[in-house]
Amino acid sequence: NFIEELKWRGMLHDAMPGTEELLLKGKVRGYIGFDPTADSLGVGNLVQIMTLMHFQRAGHQPIALIGGATGMIGDPSGKSQERNLLSEETLLHNQACQRKQLEKFLDFSGDNAAIIVNNYDWFKDFSFLGFIRDVGKRLTINYMMAKDSVKNRITGADKEGMSFTEFTYQLIQGYDFFHLWKNEGVQLQMGGSDQWGNITTGTELIRRMEGGEAFALTTPLIKKADGTKFGKTEGDRKSVV
Repeated sequence: NFIEELKWRGMLHDAMPGTEELLLKGKVRGYIGFDPTADSLGVGNLVQIMTLMHFQRAGHQPIALIGGATGMIGDPSGKSQERNLLSEETLLHNQACQRKQLEKFLDFSGDNAAIIVNNYDWFKDFSFLGFIRDVGKRLTINYMMAKDSVKNRITGADKEGMSFTEFTYQLIQGYDFFHLWKNEGVQLQMGGSDQWGNITTGTELIRRMEGGEAFALTTPLIKKADGTKFGKTEGDRKSVV
């Protein structure tokens, strides 16, 4: 029982109703995304790697998504200021390095062999007009503004605000879930507790675009002494390998 295993290890933060029942029915495809904002996965990614490992050991099929597209934008979750955008060359290098690391932890053979995908593959030919018409139309500004990753940046003490680029991040991550649900049969997205808003945006897009159902599960964050999370772009370059 994957859920029970996470609870026993203190690794379960939240899960949508029906998630455990889904996992008990049989093999499920689930994924976690890793943005290639550094050339190594860090301590902050360790819980997510362990989650995929336990997911696979429980008989399910893990998918690691390397965010070649989302890495170009930057996830605002847990960030107090705008990210510096990386060059395409740097992102490609980081993707290759992270892929090698993930291959050391997951089993890529057998009936539930792990899979690595890159969201750049389905975003590279998606036009801006096509995206805002087909995807952006599905969610209201009110819905997107209510997410903590947006609300904290706009109403927080610093009040730095955020660019339109980072504001669209949740739509792009949400579309990742929709794409994998529709084309790869993925029913579950997992991630750190700060990703709840982005993940549930995906479940909402699946519901609104196709009338489908998908599920979400989050794990606790590894935090520093000051209460902030370890991040690849926060100067916390402690590698997991």
